[in-house]
Amino acid sequence: MAELKKIATRDSYGNALAELGREHEDVIVFDADLSGATKTSVFKKAFPDRHFNCGIAEGNMLAVAAGAAAMGLVPFASTFAMFAAGRAFEQVRNSIGYPHLNVKIGATHGGISVGEDGASHQCCEDFATMRSIPGMVVLCPSDDIEAKAAVKAAYEHKGPVYMRFGRLAVPVFHEEGMAFEIGKGEVLRDGRDVAILATGLMSYEALKAAEALKEKGIDARVINLCTIKPLDEELVLRAAAECGKVITCEEHSVIGGLGEAVCALLSEKCPTPVRRIGVNDEFGHSGPAGALLEQFGLCAAHIVEVAEDFCK
Repeated sequence: MAELKKIATRDSYGNALAELGREHEDVIVFDADLSGATKTSVFKKAFPDRHFNCGIAEGNMLAVAAGAAAMGLVPFASTFAMFAAGRAFEQVRNSIGYPHLNVKIGATHGGISVGEDGASHQCCEDFATMRSIPGMVVLCPSDDIEAKAAVKAAYEHKGPVYMRFGRLAVPVFHEEGMAFEIGKGEVLRDGRDVAILATGLMSYEALKAAEALKEKGIDARVINLCTIKPLDEELVLRAAAECGKVITCEEHSVIGGLGEAVCALLSEKCPTPVRRIGVNDEFGHSGPAGALLEQFGLCAAHIVEVAEDFCK
């Protein structure tokens, strides 16, 4: 595949916030002393009076964001995924989820690709915890263009939204002006032998894998699922029925994430053989992001191996 420019989706988040701020005066941003890393500093520079540093107190930040939403503002509360979905889970559940307040959570530095920050910061459990909160929308965009579209869609959505963004620069493969709708996936490549359902940075890896599989005589359908909750049930069920085999790919634990969401749906409505690619019930560790992704099998080469074995 042709070499593409690379942009970290956390950068996309910061740029999208600034664009939203110019369009909507009710947008405000909270950060937990990490504006340089989460890229909310872009919004802060443009709108200093609408950016609030809550310090290293993530639970308090989410509670303050809930209060702002109750006043009719649209707060974007930002910190690392480990802190937003982990440390502040109780406040997200009780102060935002339970009253169904219009808070948008921008969680950066998700997954193994956090790299050198190590296991303490490599949050591979956030899909699971956020999916468990009733009414919470969970988004994981795959590239710069989809990330900016997801942020704008989150603003338009009335209710709590959790968005995961990455530290690692990833290829930009979407076209400008892409259509984006919460709850809808997209077919990136058609195929009949196996359906590869991916989210986040794994969507581009799935595309690369499909190209390699084509040379081996395996016709793979690739589906990008930015919305992990609510899942695009119609698209998933159609892919399962038409391909007969499904592989899920995510930079998250195989427990509680996209793979389990897909398996739960298929077991009830269209029993289908599934292979799940993700982090296998283990913690990460410090190291270069690219090397870690390969080590944990979060790469095109491993998808090819799984698909070949599956399609024998």
